[in-house]
Amino acid sequence: MFLPSEAVYAELHANFPEIVREGFAAKVWIVSPTTCMATLNTMRAVLKDARMREQAGAIRKELSLLYADVERLGARVENLDRHFGQAVRDVEEIKISTEKATKRARRLDNFDFEELGTPGTPLIGPQAAE
Repeated sequence: MFLPSEAVYAELHANFPEIVREGFAAKVWIVSPTTCMATLNTMRAVLKDARMREQAGAIRKELSLLYADVERLGARVENLDRHFGQAVRDVEEIKISTEKATKRARRLDNFDFEELGTPGTPLIGPQAAE
């Protein structure tokens, strides 16, 4: 509440302090020409602080959600890494099997099948045990 006279403002504060207290309790700020700008600047700072606190709460909430997203991303990366590791092991096992199959094919290619069919010729290789 703006009092346009410094004398009235001074009289109110000097002789009627209960009215000033009731005004503050009712959220009424009593100001004079001298105190008006200081009071307005204080109110602006209080409102700005309240907005910042509201935004800080929203930022904290978003940071919490971001943290959960990053944790979930980390778990998914670990799963993918585990799958890639398994794929690498599978490829290595396939290479080993391919190498073994290739060696067996080369051994079979080296057999002389015409000699095996000739009577009196000794068998060479796995058939010799039969």
